[in-house]
Parts: sequence; structure tokens; C-alpha cells
Amino acid sequence: MTEPAVSTDVCALGAVRRIAAMLDLDPDAFIDGAPLPRGWHFCLLGGATRRSDMRADGFPGFGVPMPDLGLPRLMLAGRRVDYRRDLVIGNTVERRSSFAKVTRKQTASGETAFVTIQHELTSSPDAVPAIVEEQTYILLGPAKTRGGVDKPNETVNAEHTKVVTPDDTLLFQYSALGFNSHKIHIDRVYARDVEGLPDLVVNGGLATLLLTEFLRVDLGLTPARIVTKHTAPLYCSRQMTLAADLAPNGWRLRVHDDRGAVALEAEVPGA
Repeated sequence: MTEPAVSTDVCALGAVRRIAAMLDLDPDAFIDGAPLPRGWHFCLLGGATRRSDMRADGFPGFGVPMPDLGLPRLMLAGRRVDYRRDLVIGNTVERRSSFAKVTRKQTASGETAFVTIQHELTSSPDAVPAIVEEQTYILLGPAKTRGGVDKPNETVNAEHTKVVTPDDTLLFQYSALGFNSHKIHIDRVYARDVEGLPDLVVNGGLATLLLTEFLRVDLGLTPARIVTKHTAPLYCSRQMTLAADLAPNGWRLRVHDDRGAVALEAEVPGA
């Protein structure tokens, strides 16, 4: 693990109320001194990356510069978030961000690399981290021509489901609140012409946030840990289904795309 980059921020009420507004919640329901809803800490992970230090795809990194490694495309592969205690709205927060691991692989589709970044958020006056998050990204070579083979629709079966349709506005607001300028989320021409994608890609963090809110608001649950794995992109303005099933050791969650295929899997032990 590399030497961490350390920065200080405030869990500011204004930012929290903007997140509430983005989620169509009453902003005035959130006040200084109240616990920050779990999952909302994403706004504290946006590093102040100079434009000259960004990747060509616009991805700014989160507190530490993302290595290029000669691989121009980047996607979120998964994350693990441990909530050890709540952050408090209005408190000062120290963030320590570092590379935990970089692994290069040669696959049938070309060279790839997996980069794992670890963040620790500590809220004064505590001396130990309140939230520890690991994010793993996959770096890929140039886009290849994508085939147009359509897969048959699949049926979503789950104990609890909720249908949402992230649009351009939601992607923009989430990206702005997290200071994430990755072009696949905000530049439709880039997404289509450079990355070979059919449309803007829904932020992996946004999909995770919507799952966490599904747990918090719809199911009344407070996760102590959430582990996600992204298996396929989700696209802007296409219906996606949040699904949750109670498992022996917690909850199993999924996000299905507009054809019913699983695009994101998540485990929430003991919630």
C-alpha cells in the first residue's frame, strides 16, 4: 500500500441537503448534528484533482492520481464499504486515500489492470475511522467494435423490488456532488464515439447509493457493510430494477438492467 494522501473536509449541511434534493427527499429534514445517512459519504471522496492531472477520459481519481498504465478506458469493478460508526453532519472529516493494490493481467480481449484504492474517513473528535471503503477499478485497452446481438429479456424474481430510471439530470447531479468528471457519465458523444457505448453509463457509485437507499428507506435497514460487484454497465434513461432477498447471513441485492439481466450484485451481511 502506498503512502496515503491526507485531506480534511467538512460534512457540510449544504452538501447533505443537495444530496437529499437529488434523491427527491425533503432537504430541511437534515440538520447539523444528525447522523449522515449511510451511503451519502460519497461527496467526501471527491479529490481536488487539478485538470492537468486528470486522465484523458476525465476521471479525476479520488484523492490519489489514477495510474494510466497505457490503458485508456476505466470502469468500476466493485467496492466494499465498512460502516463502523456514523459520520455526523457538520463535523470535520479527515480522509486518508491510498493505492492498496495494482494487478495487471493478460486476457483474451487484451491487457487489463485492476487498481484498488482504499479510503478511510475519520470524523473529529474520533481517533479511528468511521468508514473504510475499498474501490476496485478495471482499466482496459481501446474500445473495440461492439456486436449488436440482443439477448432475450429475463424475469426479475425477488422478495422486494423497486423500479427506477436514472436520467441525464440524476447522473449530472451525482457526478457534480462527487466531483467525478469521468466522461462516460456526462459526455454522450464521448461515450458513444470514443468508448463505443450505446449511451451514458450510470455511475457505479450511484447504482450502489440507490441500493443503499432502497435498504434504508424502503426496507428500514441500516447496513454495517456492503460489498458490490459490477458485472455489466447500466445505461442512462433505461429502466433498472432494484431487487433484495433475505439470505441466511444477511441480504442479497441486485440491480437488473432494462432487459432483466444482472448488472450489479451486492451482499449486506447481518443487516
